[in-house]
Amino acid sequence: MPPRGRFVEPKKPKNTKKVIQRLTGYVGKYKKNVLISLLFVVISTVCTLAASYILRPLINDYIIPGSGTEKLGGLVAGMCILTAIYIVNIVATYFQQRLMIHVSQNTLEYIRNDLFTKVQKLPVRYFDTHSTGDLMSRFTNDIDNIGQMLDNTLINLISGMLQLVGTLVMMIYTNGWLTLITVAMMPVFILVGNVLSKAGRKYYRSQQAALGKLNGYVEEYVTGQKVVKVFNHEEQCIEEFGDLNKDLRDKQVAANFFGGIMGPVMGNLSKISYALTAMIGGLFCAAGTFDIGGLTIFVNYANQFSFPIMNLAQQVTFIFSALAGAERVFTMMDEKPEVMEFEGALPAKDIKGHVVLDHVTFGYNPDKTILKDINIDVKPGEKIAFVGSTGAGKTTITNLLNRFYDIQQGSITIDGVNIRDYDGYDLRRNIAMVLQDTHLFTGTVRENIRFGRLDASDEEVEEAAKTASAHSFIMRLDKGYDTMLDGDGSNLSQGQRQLLNIARACISKAPILVLDEATSSVDTRTERHIDHGMERLMKGRTTFVIAHRLSTVRTADLICVLEHGQIIERGTHEELLAKKGRYYELYTGKAELD
Repeated sequence: MPPRGRFVEPKKPKNTKKVIQRLTGYVGKYKKNVLISLLFVVISTVCTLAASYILRPLINDYIIPGSGTEKLGGLVAGMCILTAIYIVNIVATYFQQRLMIHVSQNTLEYIRNDLFTKVQKLPVRYFDTHSTGDLMSRFTNDIDNIGQMLDNTLINLISGMLQLVGTLVMMIYTNGWLTLITVAMMPVFILVGNVLSKAGRKYYRSQQAALGKLNGYVEEYVTGQKVVKVFNHEEQCIEEFGDLNKDLRDKQVAANFFGGIMGPVMGNLSKISYALTAMIGGLFCAAGTFDIGGLTIFVNYANQFSFPIMNLAQQVTFIFSALAGAERVFTMMDEKPEVMEFEGALPAKDIKGHVVLDHVTFGYNPDKTILKDINIDVKPGEKIAFVGSTGAGKTTITNLLNRFYDIQQGSITIDGVNIRDYDGYDLRRNIAMVLQDTHLFTGTVRENIRFGRLDASDEEVEEAAKTASAHSFIMRLDKGYDTMLDGDGSNLSQGQRQLLNIARACISKAPILVLDEATSSVDTRTERHIDHGMERLMKGRTTFVIAHRLSTVRTADLICVLEHGQIIERGTHEELLAKKGRYYELYTGKAELD
């Protein structure tokens, strides 16, 4: 059953059979536990049916005939048997639940591990073309739905089918005519249930949409409280929130009405069927064609018969939703992984850092070219800078260097070897990056620096921090290098986070360095402090620098000015100023970077 208050929009997977086969493969690792659990389901169902049927001889043989020692003894014996059956039912249900929880949680562990492992092997292109929220939803909502289905829904579905078939058989065995009357009421149950479900789905959808709007509004305006207060927007915010809140209230009232009315309506229909069956059965008893005990157990079976049908309808809806989520998970698992290791790959050992881009042409989409015939020759230890407007292709060049994407035409070589021929892991071990967006992981300062090379010693970590000009501020932290960072280093300033990123690049000892807008998000004073660390970091390394602040590229051995994917100017700082072209205009402020 879905959790209380949780509406599940019915969605069918595109290929139900394939998804079920994939899930069966995971669950099959615990085949023994599943089979034992199913055995307990059968035992529980048989006990439920048997407990009801035992009432017939108890009523006919011991209760109706009247009192007496023999009658009392038989009644007590029958009640003991009934009690034993209920105890067996309780025990079977307990073990069935325990086993299925064990199966479902271990299955989810396998699925999560496989999914996370696949994420680590997916190319950067995949993450550039899929929203983070959608990917996280597969790890949370979709996998949770699978777990809910395996925990309860699957077994409840099987149990409900067994109970439905078993109850129907027992009803036919007890009285065929009364069975026809009970079965004749089922279309009414199904029709009413469908009508209420469709109405409920419509209102639940509108409720979820209204809730999404309200949550989005709250998040937006709580995050932007400074702006709200600066412009005295509080009263309008309160009014707008009130309108959204009222809209949500109205839709929740309608949704909860149809959600809450389902039980009472179906319950009353069940009571009508119960009363009709009891009345006709009573007439049979009065005519002497049916016994009181048989009527008692039949109305009990009739009362039980409607519940599996409604339960099965709800379970099927939730199963389709869970299978749709499983399909999203498996679709992600089936994405083509990035090929890092392949037969004949060359180890990138003793790299000097001689990088050549020869007639490189590239577009993220085949129909839109970003880089056009790029030619660059960077000698080991040289520093090359890229400047130009946003979208000119500066960052794209560094993406190609790391083989985050493969070029369509031309070649990129390092030390004379095409980067496509290198082992992918070896290639990236030789390229360190410091990006504009700093990213630190939950852990200590020491662990975050060591992320650049996991086998680095504590002494190497501290040496890298000193090289990056980070050692002094680290020692001022409460626990120095053992200070815990969380929330992407929220307890540090932007400049301090960037210094840790530089230290991470230092410790990697990579001969090629990429600095992509590494100081654009800090103030000028902090930038000067970071520059000292970067100068020591760049020493002896082939360095690619991307910067909007042209003051940071003056010392480059070569500056390339890119516009619309082409290099329109190249030379040193002095040479480009002397040309009085695009670089001169940008540097002197006669033109602006878009």
